[in-house]
Order: sequence, then C-alpha cells, then structure tokens
Amino acid sequence: MKILIIGSKGFIGSYAVKFFKQQNFEVLSCDVVTDYNDKNYFQIDATNSDYLSLFEGNKIDVCLNCSGAASVPLSIEFPMKDFNLNTVNVYKILESIRTQQSQCRFINLSSAAVYGNPVNLPISEEANLKPLSPYGIHKMQAEQICKEFYEYYGIKTCSLRIFSAYGNGLQKQLLWDLFKKFTLNPAVELFGTGNETRDFIHVEDVVQAVHLVINNASFSGEEINLANGEEYSIAYVAQLYKDILKSDKNIVFNQFSKPGDPLYWKADISKLKAMGYISNKKFEIGVAEYINWVQQLKVDF
Repeated sequence: MKILIIGSKGFIGSYAVKFFKQQNFEVLSCDVVTDYNDKNYFQIDATNSDYLSLFEGNKIDVCLNCSGAASVPLSIEFPMKDFNLNTVNVYKILESIRTQQSQCRFINLSSAAVYGNPVNLPISEEANLKPLSPYGIHKMQAEQICKEFYEYYGIKTCSLRIFSAYGNGLQKQLLWDLFKKFTLNPAVELFGTGNETRDFIHVEDVVQAVHLVINNASFSGEEINLANGEEYSIAYVAQLYKDILKSDKNIVFNQFSKPGDPLYWKADISKLKAMGYISNKKFEIGVAEYINWVQQLKVDF
C-alpha cells in the first residue's frame, strides 16, 4: 500500500513516516523544508502550495495530512495564516485528489479544539461543536470540507480529532513549558486553577491509531476521536514533573485562563476502541521519557 504523508517533517508527521515504513507501506512524504537525501520526498512551496504534482504521477492509496498550524495563541494573532494552513490547504489537497486520483482515501488530522468547552464528559463525536479560537474554527471548517468532498464527489475522507498529543520531539505546549519553568524560574507559575483537565495521547499511540483507521474506518466523511479516554488535571501533571525532577520549587496557579483554552477534556473513544485500539504508552512513563529527552537536548532556553 502506498501512503502520502503531507507535513512529514512535523511532530506527528515524522513519527508517521517512520511507523508506516516499519509497517512495510511504500511511503511518500511532503513538506516545506528541503531534503536532498530522500528520493520519495517532495518539497512544497510554503507560500503557494500546489499539490497537483503529487497526485499526477503517483498512484496513492492513502493521503495522511499532518500539515497545518497547531497553536491557539498564534491563530488569534495571525488568523489568516492559520486559516490558510488549516483550512485552505485541506481544500487544495482534496481538489487535487478529486481531479487526479479520486480513489485515494484522505485522512485529515483535526483537533479536539473543535469542541470548545463541552457540556458533558466524556465528549463523543456527536457533541455540539463550539470552538473557542480561530484555530478550532478553522479545524471545524476543514472537517466540513472533508464532508463536502465525500457527499458531493464521493472522495473517501475521514477527520481525526486529536486531543492532547505529546511525546519526544515536541518543543511547545504544556510539557515543554513545564520543563522550561522548572529549569529557569524560582517558582513554577501556570495559568488557570490547576483543576483544568486534558486527555493525553502519546504520539506513538496516535500513529498506531491512524493505522487502525486506515484498516477499519468507513471513510464516509466521519470524525473519530483520538485520545485515551483518561482525564488528567494540569495540577497533577505539574506535580508529576516536580516528583520526577525531584524539585523543591513551588507550583502556583494564577487563576487566569488563556483565551481559547478549554476547561475540561475527556474523550469518548468508543469508535476507536471498536477498531481495536489499546494504548501502548502509560502517561506517567511517557512523561518521564519526555523529560529525559529534553534533558538530553541540553537546550539553552
């Protein structure tokens, strides 16, 4: 089976390339950076992305879109850039598939940000969508585009709503910020109350979940939650860091919420479990591995 991974140099995309090669897929990859060493790599112009050439000369069975922006604060500051990367590019990719290879299945990596602050937990795929940021809105619009191409043109599409993905290689978001603050600051000050929750999924579990989706999903424009169905408070994660690092620093929550951030997340993963999903990475082990990875980087923050 031949898979095209767009955004192959990014956090999830790079893991996907390695994983699917191990699964004996023929892997084509694509991103905006230069790579002279991989004959199956295609570079895309970051300012004027054109995907037609990817599909003209290659019969592709599955296209996995790992590209796009993944920052709520930056989506608020630069909404047009976020819209182009997370919404317009999805349309461009699907239009290339429609005109060049209509049998190619398309998987778009969406986000739990489409839910906003859910009324009920765990959050099922049928919950009302009320995104809190341009990022969440643009991911929701991309899902609608995937449905449009399935319903009007018969293109097989699927949107994966990823919750809080983490793992070695990620140099942003909560786990990165915690290490930075434990390293630099006299006290660790965090936004919110500490009672806010997230549903974490390790990137290695993300890519094995994608594999299950390829083998089991209907590709009828549906959405599927990618998470572990486990709720961890930010206070718990911060204390976990403190314990692993053997730190004596105080953890302080400033009682202010950041714009665009939800309060509580826990996913209903019934759809994913029905495909055979079982997590291979316990959260506490994944965090310890992540801390060890950052320590090895010897980053000068």
